[in-house]
Amino acid sequence: MSTMSLRLPDSLHKRVRELAQQEGISINQFVSTAVAEKMAALLTVDYLEERARRGSREKFLAVLAKVPDNPPEPGDEL
Repeated sequence: MSTMSLRLPDSLHKRVRELAQQEGISINQFVSTAVAEKMAALLTVDYLEERARRGSREKFLAVLAKVPDNPPEPGDEL
């Protein structure tokens, strides 16, 4: 495990401390989880962009054309 020195504005540090206490975890664990969540969000965007580049509009439209043209079920109307 690595150690990192982090400078936070006093107001942010106070809020992090309060939220960590509410969650029953340490500030270190709170910050680690927050960093992990942010990384997951950014990596998900990268993953979805890569998948989109490999996509085929023609194949999508071909699959969509197989869907029967039925009216929506009650409650699903626009």
